[in-house]
Order: sequence, then C-alpha cells, then structure tokens
Amino acid sequence: MERNWAENIAYRGTLARPASIPEVQELVAAADAVRPLGTRHSFNEIADTGGLQVSLEALPTAPRFADNFGDHSVTVSAGTRYGDLAPVLEERGLALPNLASLPHISIAGAVSTGTHGSGTGSLATAVSALTLVGADGSLRRVSRADADFTGTVVGLGALGVVVDVTLDLVGTFALSQAVYPGVGWALVLAELDELMSVGYSVSLFTNWTGPVQIWVKSPAVPAELFGVPFVTESRHMIPGESVSAVTAQAAVPGPWLDRLPHFRLAHKPSSGAELQSEYLVPRESALMALVRLRAMAARIAPLRFVSEIRTVAADELWLSGAYGTDVVAVHFTWRQDPAVFALLPVLESVLLPLGARPHWGKCFATADVAPLYPRWRDFAELRREQDPTGKFRNPYLDRLLD
Repeated sequence: MERNWAENIAYRGTLARPASIPEVQELVAAADAVRPLGTRHSFNEIADTGGLQVSLEALPTAPRFADNFGDHSVTVSAGTRYGDLAPVLEERGLALPNLASLPHISIAGAVSTGTHGSGTGSLATAVSALTLVGADGSLRRVSRADADFTGTVVGLGALGVVVDVTLDLVGTFALSQAVYPGVGWALVLAELDELMSVGYSVSLFTNWTGPVQIWVKSPAVPAELFGVPFVTESRHMIPGESVSAVTAQAAVPGPWLDRLPHFRLAHKPSSGAELQSEYLVPRESALMALVRLRAMAARIAPLRFVSEIRTVAADELWLSGAYGTDVVAVHFTWRQDPAVFALLPVLESVLLPLGARPHWGKCFATADVAPLYPRWRDFAELRREQDPTGKFRNPYLDRLLD
C-alpha cells in the first residue's frame, strides 16, 4: 500500500507511473477516477482516490529554456523537484526568485496547493504557463494571456493532471543566512513588521512558550537584531535534529539555491515522522493572531515540534492563501499524535474569524473555506467546465468544494 512522505496517509488507489505525456493521456482517458501524485509531501487526503493515482515522477525531466527579449523562462516536467532543477539553472546563471523550505518537493504539487516557499511570494507566482491533461485525455495549455489562468495555477488537481509547468526566471544571486536566537516575545510583538522586513526571507521559529529564533536570508545580514547577534555555529529549528540537514548559516554567502531552502536535498528534512498545519492570516490581523496563539501555548506545546512564522506577498491566484492580500503564514510542525486533530478546531476558532486560510496540503479541520476566497464561485464554474463528469473528484475535494 502506497503512503505519503510522513506515512500518516495510506493511499487507496492503483498507482501508475507513466513515462510520457501520451501515456498520461491514455491513462486519464480510460480511468473513471483520477488523482495526480507528486512527491507525496501533503499531509492530508488531497492526492487520495479509490481509482487511479497518476505519479508524475517518471516523466522526462530535461528542462526546456526560452529567452524572449531577455525574459528567461524554463519549462519542466510537473514531477520535477525544485532541488533537481535549481543546479541546472545555476549552471546557466539563472535562478528562481523563491524556493520552498524543502527542495525535495515537486513543482506541480507545490504550485497546485499554493505552497509559498521562503521568498517574498508564493511559488505559484513564478508560473507563466502550464499544460494539463483533461478528463477526456486531451491536452490544454493555459498561459497568463488566458482568462482562466489565475483560476488554474492553484488548481488542487481538480482541473486535470498537470504535466508540465513554465516558470519565470531571474539572474542568479547570492544570499547569506544567519540565525538570531533568544529574541523575546515582547520584542517580537512590538516590532513584528520591522522584524519581518529585515531580509529577503525571514522566518521566526518558536515553541510558543520560550524565546523566538529568527532566521534571516539576505544579500547582507545584520550583525545583530535588536541587540541579539547571530550565532556562528549552525542551528536546526527542531532541538535534537542534526544540523547537517540545514543549509549553511553564520552569514556565509552562497548561491540562492544553497540558502533559500532551510534543508539540504541530500538530507532528511524537518523531523520526518510528523504532521503539519499552516494558516495564512491577512497581515493586518497577524499581530492579533499571534497574541491569541500565545495565549494557547500550554495546549500547543505538548503536541508541537516547532512553529514557523513567515510573510507571503499578495497575488491574484484564485485559490491562493495570499489571494488579494499580504499574509503572515503560521506553520505548525506537530508530533504524530491523534490529539492534534482535536486541537485543530480550537486553533481555527481563533484564526478563521481573522480571515486565516488553511494550507490546502496540510492538516486542518474546517470544511467551510468558501467564504475565505472571493473567487470561489468562479473556480466552481471553471471546475464544472473542465471536469463535467467529476473524474478528478475525491472525498477531500467533495468536502471542501461542493
């Protein structure tokens, strides 16, 4: 029986690993129920089906580059991992403006669920076009010039099987990474906006009961933050985990691909046996959200490994957690304990009234997500148009989208 990366989900379907796009087309056309499968880094049933699971990992991976009057782009197979693409870009003097904390994840899986990475905007904002296999097996190419593009990129696998993705590129760049431990919560709450803007990417790691550890990735990192100097040895955000898994710190400069991710591709990311949840809170409500969560620290602490707080810039993608507003992403890495699922409704009772949107690929309790997305009805219409027979449905989508 196939399982997801964290092994908390057992998939029910028959797994296929097509080696070409025509093979994907044949499989999808012949099946009654289909769900795409990336690198299995979702923590819920979004990829599950009782029918056919189509893994994208065996599709050809050679990237195709384009240069249109100095605007660089690359088209890659949907199952390509960010960590495998990045060195190829670096060899050409090119880069992505953002990378996920885990370079282990697939590009299509990340953008389809609105995963935001460690830069300023969602990973999906780099997408300029994508190709999907529809319910009848036909290919459909969607680009920024198309009216339904902003509804298709973060598509949850509900509109077809994405088989390739075109990404905008920038010139390569260097960053340093530094860790500032022991920052008090009083300072964090008083200076939140300033703290979150001190670098290209800023992460606040917390256990909610003690001081905060701040990770800054930037071309030049400050020697200290509010009197707290960066440490000269590497730190893992989870106590007891090996520092060999994390990318270089201590303000040592390096290329973007070796600093934007928190973790190295060759090592286990995070803790491994875990659950994850994440809520994207409108930036104007972030301070209230953190105050409310701090008040729940005693309930959160026994179940968490660590939490991470980051910012994500607003975008126009209909089902993105950052649609229409800058957000602060509050992430929870949990122990694999059933009590987590009892706590989630309590967390959501204080976060959802602030406009928080749960991450599509992680653990959450609410099914009432429609009011959180202004283009919800438009996506429902697009889904009916692209999948009239419900071939790409599954219980997860039925619970949320119907």
